[in-house]
Amino acid sequence: MVELIWDGKYDAQGRRVAPLRLKLPFQTVETVNESTETRQRSLFGPARHSEWRNRLIWGDKKYVLPALLDEFAGKVDLIYIDPPFATGADFSFQVEVEGEEFTKEASIIEQKAYRDTWGRGDDSYLQWFNETIILLHELLTYKGSLYVHLDWHMVHYAQVVLDEVFGRGNFVNQIVWHYYNKFQGNINHFPANHDLILWYRKGEKFVFIPQYEKRDKPVKQLKRAWDKEKEAIVNVKDEAGKVIYQESTTRRVDDVWRLSMLQPADKTENLGYPTQKPEALLERIINASSNENDLILDCFAGSGTTAAVAEKLGRRWITCDLGRFAVHTTRKRLLGIPNVRPFVVQNLGKYERQAWQAAEFGNAERAAEINGRYRRFILDLYGARPIEGYNWLHGLKGGRMVHVGPVDSPISPADVTQIAIEFRKAIGRGQDAPALAAVDVLGWDFAFELNEVARQQAEAANLNVRFVRIPREVLEQKAVDQGDIRFFELAALAVDVHVETGRRPVSTDDAHNHVETGRRPVSTKGGDNQMETGRRPVSTADVTLKLTDFVIPPDDVPDDVQRAISHWAQWIDYWAVDWDNRGDTFHNMWQTYRTRGKKKGGEALQLQTTHRYEQPGDYTIMVKVIDILGNDTTKTVKVTVL
Repeated sequence: MVELIWDGKYDAQGRRVAPLRLKLPFQTVETVNESTETRQRSLFGPARHSEWRNRLIWGDKKYVLPALLDEFAGKVDLIYIDPPFATGADFSFQVEVEGEEFTKEASIIEQKAYRDTWGRGDDSYLQWFNETIILLHELLTYKGSLYVHLDWHMVHYAQVVLDEVFGRGNFVNQIVWHYYNKFQGNINHFPANHDLILWYRKGEKFVFIPQYEKRDKPVKQLKRAWDKEKEAIVNVKDEAGKVIYQESTTRRVDDVWRLSMLQPADKTENLGYPTQKPEALLERIINASSNENDLILDCFAGSGTTAAVAEKLGRRWITCDLGRFAVHTTRKRLLGIPNVRPFVVQNLGKYERQAWQAAEFGNAERAAEINGRYRRFILDLYGARPIEGYNWLHGLKGGRMVHVGPVDSPISPADVTQIAIEFRKAIGRGQDAPALAAVDVLGWDFAFELNEVARQQAEAANLNVRFVRIPREVLEQKAVDQGDIRFFELAALAVDVHVETGRRPVSTDDAHNHVETGRRPVSTKGGDNQMETGRRPVSTADVTLKLTDFVIPPDDVPDDVQRAISHWAQWIDYWAVDWDNRGDTFHNMWQTYRTRGKKKGGEALQLQTTHRYEQPGDYTIMVKVIDILGNDTTKTVKVTVL
């Protein structure tokens, strides 16, 4: 067998370089469309097999795929991937404001991941592709299939890699997607109007369901059928022995698929992604190589076409993407599907960062030394000078003190309190004393209630606090080496809350149907407690939330987008509410969002919503806003129903 060799396939000792196999647990950061009943069962019900939830994962597939192996090795029925084709690929996306579209370039982390893929040209691409295919092969069930979507740039190399991993005998088809409606300029060669899709099976007993499409016009065909005696397909004849003809309006799909590509004018399906594929293409693949309730995986989610089609066709699905905006776009797209099933949004969060800290700084004997090295590293990237002698203040930059948060816990209001206390002690302590009454608080994650509570604490202490997110690019050595680290301040959200109380009559039977029955024990003469019967008044509360302001730091916003914003609400693309947050995952219990193609002013987006509480108690409400660039901001408020 011919072997394709590239720089990086083998190490200095001649051993094959294996893919990363860092097994990290997923963190669920949001559940979407989960019913209250399902949530109650998970909290209070008896132990049982967990109910399946589809998964939308934000993260690099080099970490996500190994993390999936423990649970899903040999269990994925169909994989479709649409990886980068060539060095000129476009990862920008369209941002719509007031009906006008603006181009948002890829984030630094997306650009960096792309450079990792193509940093050494074809060699690095092939190593990246090979490692991906090895992990995907392990995830597939024996009857599963892999479809790899490419074009002429790399398909010939990719097929050799796939032959090596899957075995040449498991190659099934090279499918030509002919997009006949592509606009062509004045070129001096034959127009390139097709992509190529390589189909591989894992085992001999793979799923294949023939697909049919309408003919342009009906044709006459011989009627044929299976002859049991001859064990062959034969022409069907009439009583006179003449062959029978029939009119055919459909044809069996072959390996050339004539499907139109998405057009810019299509505002129904086109979401502004340059690499977005039409749903008809994924429908054909999923219908041909999977059955209802099978598990579909796509580790290059993009605009979410695979997940959306899998959802519509009754398949389970897992999809991931490195881009924050891709994850948000996929979530919105799924929410637009009627009766979409519950799904979760996940990442690898602190576990990925813990592994990185141990690998980078873990040679020290004491934890304090490890943490010190870590903080100095972050301070250097932030452009701050390290200082000694404090527990909560770690550096100085531009006259402001700097705090560096840990990798495995969010910045909390209690942290801000300690920072303020220590700041007062720092005043007047020589060269390490602050020139301004100001602190930059750097963190990977931030407590949900931080913006309001912590800022109030800081103002009470006459301290200007700026919350700055440590970017995930810090974990990538190449991004560090190439100076691709940028820190951005958190956005701020303002919400007004109005509570209107009331009382309604309910029967004890009605009350019994609630999680908490609400029935009051009454004392009898004998001293025993009995439940009151009949109808009685029960407290209710209608809580109305209204967004009143949203301030987004302009650092990462294109100038043309900033100029198009005339109202703060135009920054908001989507917002959702968890009406009863338990301090765990954000449960999306209500949401509203913009749709493409409609010229909406900032105030046209729904900015308030009302929820009725039927049971007394203290409730924590969490509001999540996602801006037009895909960044999320959360805020919590507390209400009491008497």
